[in-house]
Amino acid sequence: MKEQILVNITPQETRVASIDEGVVHDIHIERAAHRGLVGNIYLGMVKRVLPGMQSAFIEIGLERAAFLHIADVIEQRQNPSEVQRIERLIHEGQAIMVQVVKDPIGSKGARLSTQISIAGRFLVFLPQDTHIGISQRIGNDQERDRLRVRMESLLPDNHRGYIIRTSADHASDDELRADIEYLSLIWADIKTNSITLPARSLLFQDLSLQLRALRDMVTTETDSVWVDSRENFAKMTEFAGRFVSDVLPRIQLYSGDRPLFELHGVEAEIERAMSRRVNLKFGGYLIIDQTEAMTTVDVNTGGFVGTRSFDDTIFKTNLEATQVIARQLRLRNLGGIIIVDFIDMDNEEHKTAVLSELNKALGKDRTKITVSNFTSLGLVEITRKRTRESLAHVLCEPCPTCQGRGEIKTAQTICYEILREILREARQFNAKEYRILAAQSVVDMFLDEESANLAQLADFIKKPIYLQVETAYTQEQFDVVLV
Repeated sequence: MKEQILVNITPQETRVASIDEGVVHDIHIERAAHRGLVGNIYLGMVKRVLPGMQSAFIEIGLERAAFLHIADVIEQRQNPSEVQRIERLIHEGQAIMVQVVKDPIGSKGARLSTQISIAGRFLVFLPQDTHIGISQRIGNDQERDRLRVRMESLLPDNHRGYIIRTSADHASDDELRADIEYLSLIWADIKTNSITLPARSLLFQDLSLQLRALRDMVTTETDSVWVDSRENFAKMTEFAGRFVSDVLPRIQLYSGDRPLFELHGVEAEIERAMSRRVNLKFGGYLIIDQTEAMTTVDVNTGGFVGTRSFDDTIFKTNLEATQVIARQLRLRNLGGIIIVDFIDMDNEEHKTAVLSELNKALGKDRTKITVSNFTSLGLVEITRKRTRESLAHVLCEPCPTCQGRGEIKTAQTICYEILREILREARQFNAKEYRILAAQSVVDMFLDEESANLAQLADFIKKPIYLQVETAYTQEQFDVVLV
């Protein structure tokens, strides 16, 4: 079975999943209230220039000012060998055209670039450049040269810059011309808007998720695109007819009684993608922890004992883990630095084979990825370009009980904190009695294991101490009331 793309649409959100051989590999979610900003072009206003950081904060109409670094300024990108100073290129109060390259993530604002790029079906238009580039995924030098010559024959002598996407390999000349015309019209609208609209205005918004899926996700390996909304089926077929005609016959309307994502097991896969633990087929498992700075993946043999030797068991577990790791990075949309702690291997041939298999599995990822060799500690470092929030950040929030730590203090620990608090209060205030308001588990601990310590403290301060259960309190919450 070839790849299928499933599009589930409700008024609140759009979800897109890609399935290959019955296995879910990608999940993208876009909510109407929090639509992604990557690709949007704004007429920004320079709020502050920071020479010491060689960066600037730009207001584009969001709650937080966006961030522009010198490395993302067009003059520096076009002449990387020349050291530029940001304070000589832009100044406070200046109106400047910028494009979002990273969504706001956590406490960080959006990241911007002054190099504008507009994606089409087969090409990426670079209106400020004249260079013709080729997608890195096209590795054959002869094929790259052929595509460059072909593209130059379709453009006038004083042409703008373009990047030829992988999908252009199968495009006809007419399709490439249509893409060039489409991108030129968009750029003309952007330039007009930049003159007529005030600063902090949106000049161009990228396509909605379901249309981006048709433009970016559908390949020659895609067998069908299923959508469960009649209204959006019409919009998608209209868009495909105008811009991606080869995709049009593959768009299908799903009208079954059972929900589309449930039918193909996507809902269950989303639930599993929220878990720290990922089980491997033969008994091993992964532990995936996502933090602000990086994501760690720990590989464990678990219940897999193998049949030959301990080294062979480790090798097979690590090999199996490479496929699952590559899939989980895509499924969870994990970006930034990813550290993989494979089970220690002494055999250098095994290490080479595992690294080769990992690179092969990651090669299917549409996002830019780099992989390091094994370190002296047996770790592999992966960097994956992060432009949007991970699946967990879209669907979840930090636990209000543990504040995102993943664990809470024991009832006994809270009891000792309360005892210290009462002693501190007793030294400052002359209360008649003390009342402890706490969760049921903490009160139970005071009535059982810690009853002697509570009585000893009451004798020491010579004041009565009473207990009161507060059902709304979590285990870490408590109050000491002075009466």
